[in-house]
Amino acid sequence: MPFSVTWHTILDELDEVPPDATFRTPLSEKPFRLEDVQEHRLLISYRDQDTTIPLKRDQFETLYQRISESPQPFDLDRLPADAEPYATIFSVHPRFGIDQREGVLKNTDSPTPSSLVDASLTVENQDHETVREEPDLPLYSDSLLLIDALERYEPTDLETMETSELVNLYTLCSDVQRNADDLRQNVRSLLLDRLHHDQPVHGQYGSVQRTRRRNRTLKDDQTVLKQLEDQGIDRERVTTVDTSKVDEALEVTDLSESDLYKIDESQYVRKADVDEERKESRLQGLKDQLAAAESPETDELQREIEDLEARIDELTSFSSASEVD
Repeated sequence: MPFSVTWHTILDELDEVPPDATFRTPLSEKPFRLEDVQEHRLLISYRDQDTTIPLKRDQFETLYQRISESPQPFDLDRLPADAEPYATIFSVHPRFGIDQREGVLKNTDSPTPSSLVDASLTVENQDHETVREEPDLPLYSDSLLLIDALERYEPTDLETMETSELVNLYTLCSDVQRNADDLRQNVRSLLLDRLHHDQPVHGQYGSVQRTRRRNRTLKDDQTVLKQLEDQGIDRERVTTVDTSKVDEALEVTDLSESDLYKIDESQYVRKADVDEERKESRLQGLKDQLAAAESPETDELQREIEDLEARIDELTSFSSASEVD
């Protein structure tokens, strides 16, 4: 099918979308509005930008060719970040769909409505209508407490901080690390069932790949020594000092531990206790602030949290080297 047919189908579908509809990019989920539909281009605008952005017809055609060249779905990570709206617009076509879980744009066998176009929300009120759900995970609570501590202490210079503040930071960092690792292990187990060797899978913030680790354990001494002796290798060349036998010898001799061991001592800080009651009290206070939707202070806190999320997203975002030319 020539691209011109696909293009005009897209334009026809866009004519049916209400003028105040909200579009979302598939990976970063940035809301934008369609400002104008022209034969050779579309004009869109993001909420946080005053200027319009052109989406050119020939760029759509390039993306269409890449989708058509392969029987496999098109991996959205191949798009640069500023090209995500092209995929969103493509999804309004009844024969193209986006799987956000897999991060792909693909052909569909039956007409499929786009999940990235919401006609009931405008760009201005989308964030106010969206319900934020609190994940039932210890990691979420501890992360919220850690963010709160970082904002209160401003630890840009640790040397100037009070000892009690350092203790609080260390405790919360330790809890976040432990809970994050537990979650990471659970996620890894699921990914192992879904990944294939040497086939990287990309997400918004990075990519993962299934690899193989090779561990070796010697067989029993008799088997090893006999095999080596049969090949002309002297057993003295491969035998080593057994630590357990050295320790037994230390107990029946006048030698000291330092006579036979190189000993390096180091000191470290270990978390001894966690005041769960105090943590829960502070956490509940933060939740109450977020829940007080009528309070101007809450609106300000919510904006600060959203700004923080945006900064984290900017610092950790995964940018693909591939571009749509």
